Amino acid sequence: MTGAVVGAGRSTVGAGGGAKALLVDDRQENLTALEALLQGLPVTPVSVTSGEAALKKLLVDDFAVILLDAQMPEMDGFETAVHIKSRERTRHVPIIFLTAADRDAQLALQGYAAGAVDYLTKPFDPWVLRAKVEVFVDLWTKNQELAAQAKVVRDHEQRRASTVAAIEDALTALQGSDGVRDVGRAITLLRQARDAST
Repeated sequence: MTGAVVGAGRSTVGAGGGAKALLVDDRQENLTALEALLQGLPVTPVSVTSGEAALKKLLVDDFAVILLDAQMPEMDGFETAVHIKSRERTRHVPIIFLTAADRDAQLALQGYAAGAVDYLTKPFDPWVLRAKVEVFVDLWTKNQELAAQAKVVRDHEQRRASTVAAIEDALTALQGSDGVRDVGRAITLLRQARDAST
């Protein structure tokens, strides 16, 4: 079952472009616990059981946060994080490492060096983890809203520039070349500009 996608799409909260959290752990019971912990937050949990499966999911989906088990067979969390941070598409996705290992400053340092924003050892306070996830989901949502607003502004600027260009062409047609005015062409250009701006 290693590498399988488990529990993807169980929640509909984040469906249709909403925030998603990528949960990566080789143990199904840990994934189930994390999914339960995130219930009620405005995020869709997407669970995978290996680092390789996580990298594949990151090729096709955008995530607000990644909860990553540090110690997994084959590709561990540290190696997975290095791959995530080396990709342009995913380098800015925040990673929270979760591990059952005793508090080991060296492991925590390795996690931060791999690109983690936080490193929690089990047992961790579930309310602390929920709060951290909620902050990253909030940031992701605000970034999505800003990107949508920026697109609206760019589209508006494009339409305005097209309208200005059409008006300039219409004025040129009205001024005429060689003393011949092309009123019909000017009217056509102005109508096209009007239609394009609505």
